[in-house]
Amino acid sequence: MNASAARVQRRGFFRPAPQVAGKRILITGAARGIGAALARQLHASGARVALLGIEAELLAEVAAECGDAPWRYCDIGDPDQVQRVVDSLTRELGGLDAVVANAGIAKQFSMLGGDPQVLEEHLAVNVLGVYYTLRAAGPHIAHPNGYALIVTSLAAAVHLPLAGAYSASKAAVEALGQTLRIELRHTGARVGLAYFAELDTDMTSRGFDTVAARSILARGRDAGMATISGIAPLGPAIDGMERALARRSRRTVSPYWVGAVLWCRPLAQRVIDYALRAGVEPGLDIARTERVSFTTDQPSRPRRMRRLA
Repeated sequence: MNASAARVQRRGFFRPAPQVAGKRILITGAARGIGAALARQLHASGARVALLGIEAELLAEVAAECGDAPWRYCDIGDPDQVQRVVDSLTRELGGLDAVVANAGIAKQFSMLGGDPQVLEEHLAVNVLGVYYTLRAAGPHIAHPNGYALIVTSLAAAVHLPLAGAYSASKAAVEALGQTLRIELRHTGARVGLAYFAELDTDMTSRGFDTVAARSILARGRDAGMATISGIAPLGPAIDGMERALARRSRRTVSPYWVGAVLWCRPLAQRVIDYALRAGVEPGLDIARTERVSFTTDQPSRPRRMRRLA
């Protein structure tokens, strides 16, 4: 080996890419969609996964496909339950290297005239649930190899009509993740945020593919403004999450163009505002009578927020 090659090797250019093999990873919302696909791929890559969610039968099936991985029913809106389950699963894994805060819900919501409970439920699951997960898992990952990957959304940066509850919750999740990154830095642990647009999952089809939303988007296209890219395949997002877990990355996006949108949030929002304005009023009229459900049926839990008057 010549001197130049030796210098390159010392600098790490010949080192193999980081792998997830052997990592102990806890995934929330693992019964379907992103969580289930990620669990299967991580298991295939040699990671040891633990799963939690509220759809027990589906969760058991995913766990069986992941080498009989440990799993638990867990309502992430219940802080005591989250603490017990995370501690129990961590003991079964013999420690924790990473947590993926993925669980979340979505439902269309009009700011004026919408049911306040829809917003409250988004906050209970998408915000408090993520917080409870990170609060419980934080001490277990607070070490130099520790990592938290938090699933937020492009909706945290660019806001669409009828998605106010979901967008608000994901913006809050983004803030929690960025704060946790600073607060964990001294331990050596890292925090990453996953920003996704519409992916081919049940959340997209059940949460966002409504008659009212289609009406608004169609009028935007009729006006010659193609602001929405359509549903993207799930695979690249899962590949990106695996790379993020291996490298303890600060950010992962899917599709690729989401990264560019994040850099120009104000401009992107102005384009959305202009493109969709013609469809908002008729879309709101449809939303007032359209019956839609949450993307995942939620268990009853004590109300932790004051009902709006």
